[in-house]
Amino acid sequence: MKKLLAGIFACAALLSVGCAKSPVVGGIYTDVKDGLAVTGNAGSSKVGTAEVKGYVGLVALGDASIQTAAREAGITRIHHVDYQTKSYVGVYTIYTIIVYGD
Repeated sequence: MKKLLAGIFACAALLSVGCAKSPVVGGIYTDVKDGLAVTGNAGSSKVGTAEVKGYVGLVALGDASIQTAAREAGITRIHHVDYQTKSYVGVYTIYTIIVYGD
């Protein structure tokens, strides 16, 4: 029984780690922030975020679209977009889009 549970846990961890967009993924802990897009618009006085959360590599819920993050902060002109990925042993994963603009 212990081997079965260990195998299920290992598979779930590997499945959820593979969902991260980061080129660097830690097997136990991941906290990576990277750039995603840049526009020619000047200024970035506002910041909006949107996120998706994943559980055990089996369920993922949320809306991490650029549109949702911009709307949350009242941004109409996007300057640049970053993303952040956090993963805790592949059991709990958070993917966040961060939009900067005016």
